[in-house]
Amino acid sequence: MRVMLDTNVLLSAILFPGDRMNRMMQCIFEKHRLVLSSFVVEELVDVTERKFPTKVKAVDELLSKMSYELVYTPKEMEPGLFEIRDKKDYPVLYTAITEDVDILITGDKDFSEIEIERPDILTPTEFIAQYVQQ
Repeated sequence: MRVMLDTNVLLSAILFPGDRMNRMMQCIFEKHRLVLSSFVVEELVDVTERKFPTKVKAVDELLSKMSYELVYTPKEMEPGLFEIRDKKDYPVLYTAITEDVDILITGDKDFSEIEIERPDILTPTEFIAQYVQQ
């Protein structure tokens, strides 16, 4: 399956790895295909520069070494594909839908209110419970 990560999950996996996140990422790398959108990568870099400036080099190095499919988030998106409270989250799900990913992993509660057929929207805990062998 193609699994896309939201910025908050990617940030946690890269900057604050722990056993749980490491197992999730290992499962994605070994059994699935990681998909990152250009929007998420740009947002990750922006957040890192703003909140964790000493970690910018580490993020660059990890993104350079990680194996993933990079998909483009268009600057002009079709409006109204779905409703979401925080309009800044629209590009994340929009890209997941238009790129036909199977699963979007996010810790953002705004996504939990959205009911769509595809992708399956899961938190890291839900993904681990369903796909990571204990």
